[in-house]
Amino acid sequence: MKISRYKRSSALTLGVTLVFTTAFAGSVFAGSDAIGPIVAPEVNEAKALLGKRLFFDKRLSGDAAISCSSCHQPENGFSDGLALSKAYPGSKGFRNTPTLINTALAANWFHDGRLGTNLNDVTREMITEDYLMNMDMRLMQERVKQDPVYVEMFEAAGYGEPSNGSIRKAIPEYLNTLISQNVPFDNGTMTDAAKRGQALFEGKAGCVSCHNGPLLTDEKAYNIGVAENPEIWSDPMRHMTYTAFASFMGIENYMNIRRDVGAQIIRHPADGSDVGSFSTPTLRELKQTAPYMHNGTFDTLFEVVAFYNAGGGQDENLDPKIKPLGLTFAEQKDIVAFLEALSGDPLTGPEHVWEDPISTNYPAIENWREVPN
Repeated sequence: MKISRYKRSSALTLGVTLVFTTAFAGSVFAGSDAIGPIVAPEVNEAKALLGKRLFFDKRLSGDAAISCSSCHQPENGFSDGLALSKAYPGSKGFRNTPTLINTALAANWFHDGRLGTNLNDVTREMITEDYLMNMDMRLMQERVKQDPVYVEMFEAAGYGEPSNGSIRKAIPEYLNTLISQNVPFDNGTMTDAAKRGQALFEGKAGCVSCHNGPLLTDEKAYNIGVAENPEIWSDPMRHMTYTAFASFMGIENYMNIRRDVGAQIIRHPADGSDVGSFSTPTLRELKQTAPYMHNGTFDTLFEVVAFYNAGGGQDENLDPKIKPLGLTFAEQKDIVAFLEALSGDPLTGPEHVWEDPISTNYPAIENWREVPN
C-alpha cells in the first residue's frame, strides 16, 4: 500500500480490533485535552459583505491577475486542492495552501506559526508579500477608491472612504463567516465507525494530546518526520520563492539547504532543534482539503493515519511523542471515519461566495492625484 508519493511505505498491521463506542458527540475527556464543537464569532454583516467582495476581487493583487479566492477556493474548502500552492505570476509556492474555514478562531497562522497577532496582520502579509499578491497598499487604496460600488460599501460598513486599513479589517470580518456548518461530530450524527474512531483518537492512538480544542489543534509546532517534497528543490520557480522567503526570514545557509526549516524561523535555536517542525494543523474540513501536510505529500487520510501508525518519518529532530501506535487495519479505518466526521457542508453558497460580476467599467476620477484622500 502506498503511504507517500515521495518517501517510505509501511506494512500495515492486520488483525482483529477491539472497538469502543461513545454514546454522544463530543469529547470523552475534560480539561485541556478536550475536543468540542465550534462556537461561531459575531459578525458585522455590512463589513463582512464588503470583505467578501474584496476577497474575490483580483484588483487586490499587483497586476490584477489573482484574488484571495484564486488560492483559497470555496469548492476546495477554501484551499486549492494542490500539493504545493500557486503564487504570484512569475513565482510558485513552496507549501500547501491551508483552509480558511474556521481560521478566524485560530491563535496563530501559517504552517510555521510565524504570525500570532491577528488576521489584520495576516491579511496585510498575504496582500503585500511579493510572491503572494505583490500589492503596494497605496496603489490598492487608489484602485478601490476609483470604484463607486466600493465607495458606497465602505460608507455603509461605517468605514468612511476606502482605505487600506479598512480593507485589512473588512477581509477578516468576512473570514468570520467561514465557520464549519452541519458537522456530524458537532451535531451528534456520527456513524458507529466514527464513534469508535473517536475513542481510539482520544485513547489508544493518543491523537488528542496535540489535536484538541474546538479546532483540534494545540497550535504548537512539532517535527513528525514528514518527508521533503522534492518538487520544491527541482522546480526552479519554487526554489526561487523559498530562497527569497528564507533570505528575508534569516535562515542560515539557505542557498545550500534542501529542506523547509518550518517553525525554526521563530526562535532560531543555536542547536537547530526546531528545524523541520510545523504547527499542528486543524483537523476540521479534511474531506474538502486534500492533499495533506505542510507540503502536500499525502493524498488520502488513510495515508496520514498509516504514517502516524508507523511512528512517523525519520528525522534527527523527530519529536519524542511520535512513536508507533500499534493500530490494526480496522482501527485505522475507524479513525479515518472520525476524521471525516469533522467535516461539514461545503461553504459554496451565495452567503459565502461573491457571485456578481465585479465590473471595472466605470469612469476614472479626474485628476485623482489632486483629489483629497
